[in-house]
Amino acid sequence: MLIKLDENLSITHANFLRDEGYDCDRVTDEGLSGEDDEVVWQQVCTEGRFFITLDLDFSDVRRFPPGTHPGILLLRPGSGGRQAVLDILMRVVQEYPLANLQGCLVVADKTQTRIRRPSV
Repeated sequence: MLIKLDENLSITHANFLRDEGYDCDRVTDEGLSGEDDEVVWQQVCTEGRFFITLDLDFSDVRRFPPGTHPGILLLRPGSGGRQAVLDILMRVVQEYPLANLQGCLVVADKTQTRIRRPSV
């Protein structure tokens, strides 16, 4: 499965996903850091990559309706930095194969994961 990490996620997060068998690249590795969300989003969709971010702008289901994109995982760590983000990411990957979340909008914090699946 193809995954793209937003600029707010680190090489630690990418390496974890790669170790789990995912084909993961990062916005920062492609020279897209600081670009508008639309530019990043166009690249995500062009490559067909499931997108993982901390950016709340990607949680708008009117703008990003489930089923119209490869999928979005929005991580909400609250506080705690890189390790808190990694802990949530690890929990989500353990509970759900990310391939099962394609096309969905997924919001995960340290205790729960909410999934908006495409309308049938």
